Amino acid sequence: MKLLFLACLSPKTGNHTTAERIRSHIESAGHTCELRDAAEFQSPAEVANLVSQNPPFEGALAIHLFRAGRLLLDIQVPFGVIFGGTDINEDVKVQQKLVVMEQVLLKARFAVAFTDKLKEEAELFLLSQSSKIYVQPQGIQTEVTEKFCWAEFLRSSGVSSQHVDELRVFLLVCGLRRVKDPLYLVEVFSEWHCENPLNVLVIIGPKIDPVFTEEFEAVVKRTAGVFLAQERSQQELHAAMKRCFAVVNSSVSEGMSAAILEAMDLGVPVLARDIPGNAAVVQHEFTGLLYSSPQEFVHQSQRLLSDHELRERVVRNGKRYVEQHHSLKQERETYQRLVDTLH
Repeated sequence: MKLLFLACLSPKTGNHTTAERIRSHIESAGHTCELRDAAEFQSPAEVANLVSQNPPFEGALAIHLFRAGRLLLDIQVPFGVIFGGTDINEDVKVQQKLVVMEQVLLKARFAVAFTDKLKEEAELFLLSQSSKIYVQPQGIQTEVTEKFCWAEFLRSSGVSSQHVDELRVFLLVCGLRRVKDPLYLVEVFSEWHCENPLNVLVIIGPKIDPVFTEEFEAVVKRTAGVFLAQERSQQELHAAMKRCFAVVNSSVSEGMSAAILEAMDLGVPVLARDIPGNAAVVQHEFTGLLYSSPQEFVHQSQRLLSDHELRERVVRNGKRYVEQHHSLKQERETYQRLVDTLH
């Protein structure tokens, strides 16, 4: 079966990684799956045109109900959708988008939510038949490059210290855009760093929103203890995560943060902002730590530094949680089964 798969493919974002992984699941069942960036298309008519070319596509898939799903409204073949997160958490608040997303969900043969919470939200806001929404958590796979030099990584990010091994590096992994709120902790972290210079915050991720990135870089430049690292490949990023003291998330909204789950899989403690998407995967003091203000972030970080038993517990439980709930095999079987319904 020949499938068209639309997603937002800004380089090295979580969305891109998820799309590539799902595509490989579909292709491993013998289908052809062409992954295209939703940003390439201006209108549903363009996609309808592409789908009917020769040989035609026989089905389609989209990640994100609004950004990619709306482009499938004119196609004459069956399709399925995968909720991105911001579509259900943010876009539903905008009436024009809500109307479009309802149409998409109505036409879709199936929809996939990463969490029960996301499925509940979708049912609340969108007039959907709940029987067509399946819950399938993201499958997680981490791979660490052998050729990774931690000292060089820190040096190239601007962290100058003779005591590289004594540093406690908090790593915030996110694309630079407002919804990820990378500035949320900057001021408070910097004050904490001034009291204890061994604590540093390194932020790493693609520059998605150019206007915000400029504003963000200006703040980081003048803030002690906070650094911006150059974007890296997935394997290098995983190597950096494995070496850091804790992985941080400060988003305003998340569908399901792959970085949080990858950190758990790598045996690194997670400090995540207490929002529904994060609370769905981080159970406070069990698989990680949640905070709801910058001050509380510092408080939870201090606990992580002083309480070794707490640290070991969240690492152990986090790893077990990912193995049990985010298996790649389970994810592969779900998508292969759902794609078969497009026949």
